[in-house]
This record gives sequence, C-alpha cells and structure tokens, in this order.
Amino acid sequence: MYTAQGKINQDALLEEYLPLVRRQALALQVRLPPSVELNDLIQAGVVGLIEALGRYDPTQGAGFATFASQRIRGAMVDELRSRDWLPRSVRRSARALDEAVRALEQRLGRPAGELEVAAELGMDLETYHQLLSDTNSGQLLPLEELLQAGMEPVDERSELDAPYSALLEREQRERLIEAIEALPEREKLLMALYYQEELNLKEIGAVLGVTESRVCQLHSQALARLRARLR
Repeated sequence: MYTAQGKINQDALLEEYLPLVRRQALALQVRLPPSVELNDLIQAGVVGLIEALGRYDPTQGAGFATFASQRIRGAMVDELRSRDWLPRSVRRSARALDEAVRALEQRLGRPAGELEVAAELGMDLETYHQLLSDTNSGQLLPLEELLQAGMEPVDERSELDAPYSALLEREQRERLIEAIEALPEREKLLMALYYQEELNLKEIGAVLGVTESRVCQLHSQALARLRARLR
C-alpha cells in the first residue's frame, strides 16, 4: 500500500476501496426515497474517496479505512443536502405541522395525539396522514439536520475555537436525546430501530405490525415533535 518512501499508493487504494463506496451507497439508499439514484450516491462517494486519498496522513495514527469511510459518507450526505426535495407547498405544510405540534404540546403539556394535531390544522385524519406521507418523502438524514436546529449559527471565529464548537455540539446532542426521550413510546421505538439499529422501513413495519406507509407517517410525526422541541 505504500511506496519505498512511505507514501500512499493511491491507485491501489482506490481500487481496493471502491467496493466500500458501493456498500455505503446501498446501505444509505434503502433509507431514502425511491427518487434517489444509487449511481448518484456512488459518484458522490467516489469523490469522497478521492478526497480521502489526497488528504490522508498515515503519521496521524488513524487507519485509512476509517478515514476513507468517514469521507465517503460525508460526501454522500453533502450530495443529498445539496438537493431540494420538496415542493414549496409541501414545505409550507411541513412548517404548519411543526407549528401546530409545538403549540399543542405547549398547551397540553404532553405529546399531542394525531386527532388533536389534525384538528389543530383544520383537517380530517385522512388528510393529515397524507400530509405526513408527503413530508416524509423529503426527510433525508433528518437527525443530522436536527442537531443544528434551534441553535444560533456559529460565526467563523467560533468555528476556529475547537473546544467551543465541541461544547455546542455536545449541548445539541443532549437536547436531541432529551427530545427523543419525550416521544410517545412507539415513535421512540421507531427512531431507535431506524437510526440506531438501521432497519429499513419494511423491517420496522414488521416489528411495529404496521405497513411501510404507516412507518413513514409515524416517522414524519416524530420528526415534527423533535423539531418543535428543539426550536
């Protein structure tokens, strides 16, 4: 893997780690809407791998596999975040959903039921479920985005202060954990299965005894509760 001078053999590593790009792309794709093409993820991952090859420093102690894996996934996430997945009308509805959940749960002091949220939005339950399905189709890696919700942007000087940035990130994670703990039990279980166990929608549906579309609806509802609490 290294030349006589100890430098990384980029061609050999590129060939060796291309299968890793595909594995990560496949693992990510099953958790995303059907409109996300596998090849798009792979192309973004290859860019991340090439970047890893250029930036890797073996003297820093970290193995190349770990370093490359982080860069590959990061490049795929950046590609997803650069896309605008939802129509404006759905985005407006999603904001209205978040606001309704926030207002209800402040008044009630507990998680609001589906009928209560639907009534707050002035719609019947069937229309509310359709709204949940529509908004879920654009939820890409939402927990990573939620880590930034409800926090003031960090200015450039703060970003250069590593301890301060680390403190902000730790506080955000603690707030997110608290918000997840406050979810209704079924939604809390869904989040654990999706983000910790990394099950796909079909597998989660089997555990919960519901359809995949219902899993999507519950997922959207859980995210609305989390956003409302974090903001």
